[in-house]
Amino acid sequence: MLRGLSKAGLGSIGSDENLIKLAAEYGFQSVDIDALSLIEQHGREQAQALLQQNSVVIGSIGLPVDWRGTEEQFQSGLTRLAASAEAAKALGCSACCTYVLPSTDMNAAHFMTLATRRLHICAEVLSAYGIRLGLEFVGPHHLRTRWANPFIWTIDETLDWIATIGLSNVGLLFDAYHWYTTSNRVEDILRLDANQIVHVHINDAPDLPMEQVLDNGRLYPGEGVINLSGFLQSLQSIGYQGSVTQEILTAEPPTDSPEKLLERSKAGYDKVYQAAGLV
Repeated sequence: MLRGLSKAGLGSIGSDENLIKLAAEYGFQSVDIDALSLIEQHGREQAQALLQQNSVVIGSIGLPVDWRGTEEQFQSGLTRLAASAEAAKALGCSACCTYVLPSTDMNAAHFMTLATRRLHICAEVLSAYGIRLGLEFVGPHHLRTRWANPFIWTIDETLDWIATIGLSNVGLLFDAYHWYTTSNRVEDILRLDANQIVHVHINDAPDLPMEQVLDNGRLYPGEGVINLSGFLQSLQSIGYQGSVTQEILTAEPPTDSPEKLLERSKAGYDKVYQAAGLV
């Protein structure tokens, strides 16, 4: 499994080019960035060379479509989605991800109808370029009641929804933090097939009652109480071979330098990978 980075948790790291170079310097193998933006900034050949020269791949791109808003907002994003998928393919990336909040101010049944249709359309566009769509269930308790009506926030609910969307290129974005706040059972990972997982996020949680664990209260891997060795061992056991990407959301942006934060990230990965017997 590839060690991956997103910009979340790395402070003022600057450009995607800087992220790619620093990721390589600190022993990371993938980055989550906007492939289309990288090509727009550098051109296709130079973007490809930048990744190849640093032995770094793109783990995932974000879904550039507002599928939660109005129909006009959704439709207006589809052109960029096709361009983003084409760029991702050109740069060797096969994953595109989005998150699913566990409550909504819309009528939940109506929202489910709209979201299912819209994500089906997005997945069809992505499929034409060989890109998979990962849906991230979101677990922290405070977000389940943040908006008027509950939606979905468990593995099983998300898998049932994926089956309803009905396309083979749709699967899970599996985040350690959301796994912890909804289950924290390795058995729930072991019963999955690797093909059901599009992408993985890793992070850690403070030692608080589960109901008090906030979405923007995340710690770096190995600094909290999540059973990350079991998390990684279970993913390895089912045959997942993609990126395991750090995503650290905090209430305030970190003030340390990106280099110091990367040292912290590397130390965390070394700790949890060693504990899982993966080094």
